[in-house]
Amino acid sequence: MQKISSILKNNQLKAYQAVNTILVETYWYIGKYIVDFEQDGKQKAIYGNELLSTISKDLKTQYGKGFSKSNLYLMRQLYLKFPIFQTVSGKLSWSHYAEILPVSNDLAFKFYLNQCEQEKWSVRELKRQIDSGLFERIALSKDKKGVLSLAQEGQNISQPEDIIKNPYIFEFLNLPEKQNWLEKDLEDALVNKLGQFLLELGKGFAFVGKQYRITLDNTHFYIDLVFYHRILKCFVLIELKKGRVNHQDIGQMNLYLNYFKAEESTEGDNPPIGIVLGADKNDILVEYATAGITNQLFVSKYQLYLPNKEQLQKEVELLLNDSIQEIKD
Repeated sequence: MQKISSILKNNQLKAYQAVNTILVETYWYIGKYIVDFEQDGKQKAIYGNELLSTISKDLKTQYGKGFSKSNLYLMRQLYLKFPIFQTVSGKLSWSHYAEILPVSNDLAFKFYLNQCEQEKWSVRELKRQIDSGLFERIALSKDKKGVLSLAQEGQNISQPEDIIKNPYIFEFLNLPEKQNWLEKDLEDALVNKLGQFLLELGKGFAFVGKQYRITLDNTHFYIDLVFYHRILKCFVLIELKKGRVNHQDIGQMNLYLNYFKAEESTEGDNPPIGIVLGADKNDILVEYATAGITNQLFVSKYQLYLPNKEQLQKEVELLLNDSIQEIKD
């Protein structure tokens, strides 16, 4: 019975993939027709929206729903982005493309395309990552070369800095920004929605436990959240702070890292990583508090609402422009 079930599941997956490939190919050819024939090879027809409205009306009359003007616009975009059909990925469904195609920034577009393939995001997960400005949040921690590499290859994790975001977005918790909740409430909420939390953290994280107890000089300490990163091969310790991160928080994390390095890590493990997450941080304080610390210790912010993507995009553009200016100088 188990063998039959396995055969059915495999064949169902193959059938779904085949149908998806045909659907994407069909929509690509419709997009090609709109551009090559109706628009005479131009990216925009002289009578633009009127053309799409006319085609939409005709197709809906003959074939039913699925051919709205907005959907036809996406089909046209699919062809314009991928003039050669062989460059269209068969790993992504039309629903995936429908989420990615409206991304206007070419670098962000390529990033979401690559990252979605690599991490096998569902459509819902993809939408959430785009809405939370994942590309921009990672890009702002890199230089121009790093941003371009991020777009071309997706996120490659090879060093501790690669797993850090600023800010982290926890809108999925639905916690009000201003209310009398405690740090423990934030911790419990993150663990209760562990799947979404892991998606926000990124690939490679495996949950070890919360309120992880360590004992020093007969005194118990409790680390909020402990993970193991299977790519970097090390423990990742996370401390949550409801307000602004202070120097004591950084010192405490450094103590935890020293303990884990000496007592918890085993042969083959790399040194642990510590992340102190607060609602706010002072960059100068963090710079002074972390100076001289040899452990991999990072301080970042979290927010309970989706970011202003336009502001993030402007910051990335400034980063790229500054890098170009430095090269010229």
